[in-house]
Amino acid sequence: MPEQAEEAVFKLILHGGNARGEAYEALDAAEDFNFEEAQKHLDAAEDEFLKGHKWQTETIRNANAGHTPSFLMVHAQDHVMTAQAELNLIKRLVANYELLAKLEKRIDALESK
Repeated sequence: MPEQAEEAVFKLILHGGNARGEAYEALDAAEDFNFEEAQKHLDAAEDEFLKGHKWQTETIRNANAGHTPSFLMVHAQDHVMTAQAELNLIKRLVANYELLAKLEKRIDALESK
């Protein structure tokens, strides 16, 4: 595998993994109703995903130039795409936790009357 391809594999796995990790940190914060912290982690996850996506785009350009991707490269790209799917799902879960927190406040206010 050429050195450039090895670097791409490393960067795809690195940024995909970092994006997933930050997304799950956001979910953990949302479960504690700490939405400011959750948003910080979502922003970091999005940043990591975008870094991985840039490497993925470059890899696709190289493949279109006649370079055949290896199985390892396909696996690395899967890390980025999985991170994107999980990030999108976790964003929706965080929004649901925010709604839950608002509803709990309304219920508490109604019950205290």
